[in-house]
Amino acid sequence: MIGYVTLGTNDLVRAAKFYDAIAAEMGVGRMMEFDRFIAWGAPGSGAGVAATMPFDGGAATVGNGVMVALEAADTAQVNKLHAIALANGGSDEGAPGARGDGGFYAAYFRDPDGNKLNAFVMGAG
Repeated sequence: MIGYVTLGTNDLVRAAKFYDAIAAEMGVGRMMEFDRFIAWGAPGSGAGVAATMPFDGGAATVGNGVMVALEAADTAQVNKLHAIALANGGSDEGAPGARGDGGFYAAYFRDPDGNKLNAFVMGAG
């Protein structure tokens, strides 16, 4: 149902560096690119993520309670995505690890603009 998620940025070059690294680890690249907008993913293969300068020309701000969850292949990729995020200007919001019962394994981080993301895998043993 979801085609892509758009996150605001005040520095598209900085956002591009961050999301290029995350996307590369997940096996995708840029699927759309304009002066004020870049989207990562692969057409027809699930939801993509986009960074955009706000259309109204105002400053991009972070939505409280808003988070984008990226489905990883396994726990090793969750760990790697968290490390990539931190190495590319992101900040830690929760180290990789099991959450609750049922095999939910996740790591939480913010991009350089403060948008919250999560890398997760279900059914981790």
